[in-house]
Amino acid sequence: MELDKSGKRLTLEKLISLLMEAELFLIHGSQVADVRRKLGITERSDDLWRNKYGGMRANQARRLKELEQENARLKKLAVDLPLDHAILKEVNGGPF
Repeated sequence: MELDKSGKRLTLEKLISLLMEAELFLIHGSQVADVRRKLGITERSDDLWRNKYGGMRANQARRLKELEQENARLKKLAVDLPLDHAILKEVNGGPF
């Protein structure tokens, strides 16, 4: 998540709001560089946010974030399974 002008992290709702505001400026003929300057966002942040959240509503972005966190948790569990299995085999002295 990126920082806003005051140095605080942007919420997903604020980020989506910025992207929607940028789209409105672009629809009305503003140049991309001008829109970024008006909204106070960098080119890199704008590109990253558009690729990840472009076209989403706040609730969809929130759900995406939840699914990413759940996916990371499950991946960690999957990595730990072989180690857990090996420890159980060693403790029990045979195949498990």
